[in-house]
Amino acid sequence: MDKQILAVDWGTSNRRAYLIDQQGQCLAEHEDGLGMLAVGGRERFSDALTLLCQNMGVADHVPVVMSGMVGSASGWQEVDYLDSAIPVQLLPAHLAALQDPAWAGRCHIVPGYRYRSGAAVDVMRGEETQLLGAVALGHRDGWLVLPGTHSKWVLLRDGLIQSLSTYMTGELFAMLSAGGTLSAMMKGDAADAEGYAIGLQQAARGEPLSNTLFRVRAGVVAKAAPASQAAAVVSGLLIGAEFTAAAHSVAAGSGITVIGSPALAQRYAQAASHFNLPCTVLDPHRVYRAAAQQFFL
Repeated sequence: MDKQILAVDWGTSNRRAYLIDQQGQCLAEHEDGLGMLAVGGRERFSDALTLLCQNMGVADHVPVVMSGMVGSASGWQEVDYLDSAIPVQLLPAHLAALQDPAWAGRCHIVPGYRYRSGAAVDVMRGEETQLLGAVALGHRDGWLVLPGTHSKWVLLRDGLIQSLSTYMTGELFAMLSAGGTLSAMMKGDAADAEGYAIGLQQAARGEPLSNTLFRVRAGVVAKAAPASQAAAVVSGLLIGAEFTAAAHSVAAGSGITVIGSPALAQRYAQAASHFNLPCTVLDPHRVYRAAAQQFFL
């Protein structure tokens, strides 16, 4: 029988799992909303994993590798960050064994990364596994962008992290939508192409974000701009702020590789075009499956 492995991307809000054989074939997939917050406590992770294995038909002998917030201080077991001096391709040699007696010897957690630049510190937890998959697919050098709640811009050189910057883009958009002076007018389609382009154009001018965000409200209340476009303009401002801050670090003639869901990756590809950056998009599921295959090594 071919060897198998269950790879679980266990995030804050969602959980995705892939049953992979040694040839890289995906035998089963599962996705649900049972992220770290929904599990409801460290002592409940074991039951949550047991149920996942039952639902996917995973045999008791199959090893499990988990990445993401499952290894955070609020997760199942806290795992220390690796120093960025360790290349991404060596991640499989640095897995942390799960100490839970019910899973000891069978389960491991992928550590995140800590990056230091002078006095500045940045971290990632979960995205390192996507980087491993990207490297396995041949993307060992250049800028990789992983959009999401906390978007990551990572520069790799032969799989070694040379730069890491995190932007709270998704979290800020969610907060602005949920409360504050902009929330009442952010009910429209955040993917509205015209509104998004307006936000990108304003962001490219490099004006202070807090000022351009307020001008979204001013435009609506002064009846100079439609409220239906406010969410898209805000999205453009926030994503555009990432590109304004990071694009100058991308060498002339090179571009970025985005690892993200189709809808979000399309927004980042549009922003890349606006900032004259060539952009390649990788499917996150394919990338994660490629990473899972490395854990056989």
